[in-house]
Amino acid sequence: MVFALAGDSTMTRFLAMEVGLGAQIKDNFLRESFEQGLKQVAFCGYPLRGDNLAVPYICTMLEGHQPLEETRQGEATVVQGPGASGRKLYLESYGCQMNFSDSEIVASILADAGFQTTREADDADLVLLNTCAIRDNAEQRVRNRLVHFKANKRKNPSLVVGVLGCMAERLRDKLLEEEKLVDLVVGPDAYRDLPNLVGQVEGGQKAVNVLLSREETYAEISPVRLDKGGVTAFISIMRGCDNMCSFCVVPFTRGRERSRDPQSIVQEAQELFDQGYREVTLLGQNVDSYKWNIDNKGVVKDDKQPVVRFAELLELVAAVNPDLRVRFSTSHPKDMTDDVLHAMSRHKNVCKYIHLPVQSGHSDMLKRMNRGYTREWYLDRIDAIRRIMPDCAISTDIITGFCGETEEEHQATLSLMDEVRYDMAFMFKYSERPKTLAERKYEDDVPEELKGSRLQEVIARQMVHGKERTQALVGQVHRVLIEGTSKKRDDEFFGRTTHNTVVVFPKGDLKPGQYVNVRTTDCSAVTLKGEVTDELAQS
Repeated sequence: MVFALAGDSTMTRFLAMEVGLGAQIKDNFLRESFEQGLKQVAFCGYPLRGDNLAVPYICTMLEGHQPLEETRQGEATVVQGPGASGRKLYLESYGCQMNFSDSEIVASILADAGFQTTREADDADLVLLNTCAIRDNAEQRVRNRLVHFKANKRKNPSLVVGVLGCMAERLRDKLLEEEKLVDLVVGPDAYRDLPNLVGQVEGGQKAVNVLLSREETYAEISPVRLDKGGVTAFISIMRGCDNMCSFCVVPFTRGRERSRDPQSIVQEAQELFDQGYREVTLLGQNVDSYKWNIDNKGVVKDDKQPVVRFAELLELVAAVNPDLRVRFSTSHPKDMTDDVLHAMSRHKNVCKYIHLPVQSGHSDMLKRMNRGYTREWYLDRIDAIRRIMPDCAISTDIITGFCGETEEEHQATLSLMDEVRYDMAFMFKYSERPKTLAERKYEDDVPEELKGSRLQEVIARQMVHGKERTQALVGQVHRVLIEGTSKKRDDEFFGRTTHNTVVVFPKGDLKPGQYVNVRTTDCSAVTLKGEVTDELAQS
């Protein structure tokens, strides 16, 4: 079954088959919107997070939007290392923002060890794949990529091939046993050990370090930045996750939560601003649970040091400079407090955009998912956002077809979408992942066809809401940070509003990294179009 879409591009036909849904999209706007969405799809483990371990099927991406695009999957990290040895590193990254941020850390550690990065795997002495374990599709992609390097190994027997990240931690034994090519397996908390491990391999041994840490945050390591434009950057503020959602494997691959000290975060933000960056995204599996100098029971660890929670951290980073935009990802409904919302409202440079995953609109389903909140609690958080920041944009994640999902539970999700009317949504069809509570406790009993048809309904509903939310911004003046050249027109720039909505406009004499006020005149499904103006921005 495939979507009936306008156009017949190879990408559209492939993705329609990949999605495996049946639909007749009759509305011209929706048809156009869906076509556009398909062309910009990202198969991400998300965004930015490990909250969603179901198979992601449709992530309608904005041009330049931050959950990482499909085109960046497998991207090679290339920077100039300081070492004189001339050893070359080829590093590919897969998955979410956190993985790409981790690759910056890996590149920095190995640069200090004398490695220089290369875009050509054929030239490399060390090949590393930074992996994602969110879904089976991501793992199969990495396995297929490893096959490619067998020829490189035959040509250069001294080549060291390693697997990093979440997949490495989850499949360490299989990678060494089944993938005879792999010499090195390193989990996300063991990157500091990479130079030693590479040395072990060069000495004729296989090397493994997948130990999870309760302390490692890489706080003092200055990551090598991958953003070539030097406009936006990621700052990792914490690692791991304690939430234990029943569908999620991240607590097993990234370990327990630990927060980075706030001083190092603020220092990194200041350094980025001094280098010309104008936006930072604070990353964590659950940023709302960030805490420094306080334990899980609320006991202060050191009376001589300040207690810093996420609201206070936002204030500190926002105070670096009013021209430094601050975003964050991702929030958890059970932990988001009004203090965070008030901190956002007090600072114009903290973007008015919140990603608040709901997953399901029915309390019974949320209980099976072990989300820690009810439908009523979630809607209370939405009401708080609307009350404190009426113009705040909200996006979400939704899973269809989780274990035991009834038609009533599915309809509850649709009704919640109608009530909230999200600006954007990342929509998923559930796929069971090993080691999760769901695998042990529940039967994956919703037929695939029914999962797909329910996902179709969720997508169609979001198309309507997204259209409304984007059109409502037309005619307004928005402050936009220029990020780069539009992917469709060389004579246009693109940037984002505080609401994370992409705007395209003529280049003129402008440069990336500048702020401009843009009066919007038109829109497509997910992108605003406009002209630069001297008028004051309304947002």
